[in-house]
Amino acid sequence: MAMEGYWRFLALLGSALLVGFLSVIFALVWVLHYREGLGWDGSALEFNWHPVLMVTGFVFIQGIAIIVYRLPWTWKCSKLLMKSIHAGLNAVAAILAIISVVAVFENHNVNNIANMYSLHSWVGLIAVICYLLQLLSGFSVFLLPWAPLSLRAFLMPIHVYSGIIIFGTVIATALMGLTEKLIFSLRDPAYSTFPPEGVFVNTLGLLILVFGALIFWIVTRPQWKRPKEPNSTILHPNGGTEQGARGSMPAYSGNNMDKSDSELNNEVAARKRNLALDEAGQRSTM
Repeated sequence: MAMEGYWRFLALLGSALLVGFLSVIFALVWVLHYREGLGWDGSALEFNWHPVLMVTGFVFIQGIAIIVYRLPWTWKCSKLLMKSIHAGLNAVAAILAIISVVAVFENHNVNNIANMYSLHSWVGLIAVICYLLQLLSGFSVFLLPWAPLSLRAFLMPIHVYSGIIIFGTVIATALMGLTEKLIFSLRDPAYSTFPPEGVFVNTLGLLILVFGALIFWIVTRPQWKRPKEPNSTILHPNGGTEQGARGSMPAYSGNNMDKSDSELNNEVAARKRNLALDEAGQRSTM
């Protein structure tokens, strides 16, 4: 099935991948060049894992997981395979987010820094918890086979909406975190004097913002939505089957009704013709 606006989709997808990849590179350059590198010893080097893993997992990989259903060359793949890919990408993003949060808490505890005092930490922890709940509910309801169809139909709009909201919250939290880190770290020269590190990290923030905007645009275009599978079969308790996705049963019922109406109309028309012929025959006989 051809996608409407295919080349426009490819241009936006390529732009999103480029900007997202640049965001990851900028995060790595920031901590390696300006923040003295990475480590896992409770020092500031351990804290540096936080921005790198958050940008890589919670921003970039989560963004790709959101739009994976929109890739037209995967429309021939089974829905189960795409669900597994979607869940796998989100699971990787969740693992990286958890490691990054652990790095922050360990760094704060070793250096006697208070935890969970800033708006960035509040919103960020809420986003992580909601993301884990979203991943768990999505895996239980949509990937495993025992969830009833009525429950899936009810939760699907909520799942899609909450996923977009969580991603937007992650983008906002990342921008807050970058600003907070620069304000606390840049003393001489101060952040307000436009030092090179400040300009570099501000550019990283703009890349994250543009990446989020591109993902939002791609995932909200109805013409780029994965088409429903025409050959899927849904089992009913009475042993019958329903062909196609949602709305297929009304379509078949409509066809049967049309067919019955057509047959009835043909029969009525035939009776009228026969009656007219009989009347004409009687008149000619008389």
